[in-house]
Amino acid sequence: MASQKLVLALIRAARPTFRNQNDKIAFAVHSSFLASGYVLTATGPQALSDDAFSDPSNDEVSVDHWNELNDEYAFVYANPEKGSEKVLVKCLVMNDKLLVHALTQGSSEPLSLEIDVGDYAEEDGGSNYSQQFKNLDKLVKRIDGDILSKLDGSAKASSSSRSSETSDRTRQELPDPVAGFGEPADPPTQIIFPSVPIGSGSDLVPGPAAGVFPSRGGHGIGGSMLVGPNDPRWFGGIGGDPAFPGGLP
Repeated sequence: MASQKLVLALIRAARPTFRNQNDKIAFAVHSSFLASGYVLTATGPQALSDDAFSDPSNDEVSVDHWNELNDEYAFVYANPEKGSEKVLVKCLVMNDKLLVHALTQGSSEPLSLEIDVGDYAEEDGGSNYSQQFKNLDKLVKRIDGDILSKLDGSAKASSSSRSSETSDRTRQELPDPVAGFGEPADPPTQIIFPSVPIGSGSDLVPGPAAGVFPSRGGHGIGGSMLVGPNDPRWFGGIGGDPAFPGGLP
């Protein structure tokens, strides 16, 4: 934010030559932009050229030739801290008033301020710059309230709009979620370990191993490793089988 002390310090540092009261007010406007962080990229006839906005350079230039035009002043500024858009400021003399217009690059609606020159500029003042102005504090506040603060607000709105557009494009480019992705997983399958059977089986047909449920019913096979009368190799055994009436001798 510009202040009276900073604006006056900038005027003293530049040591401009004033031809009239209009020069004083126009230079106060210029110094207020510098005090708010802007840098001068063109002034005078160069600021009114067709490529004043299109020139990509933001290099700072000197203030020479700033009052070469008759009843008109022009400045082009850039503020690297608030975006790359440039600002064209024109000051037009209209009778005893100075009409200030500020147009941001890419905008069609300029900001305007009407200044009564006699309310803020002394007719003389010698070489002491503080005596060449009056009510300088009030003038700086008007420039800040009607021009600078609104430029700052439009720069923030433009930056927010660009951020919103970028966010929208990012959301549009994201792929659709894969079906099932992000959904809770199914509960794990419960595993039951059967107990170790005790006292079943024999040395011919051993019982089931640990972790295996025993089969339902018997195998129809019993006994030991010795071949007995009930061994299946006897085709029914000595006791007889319907397929072999009377059994085997």
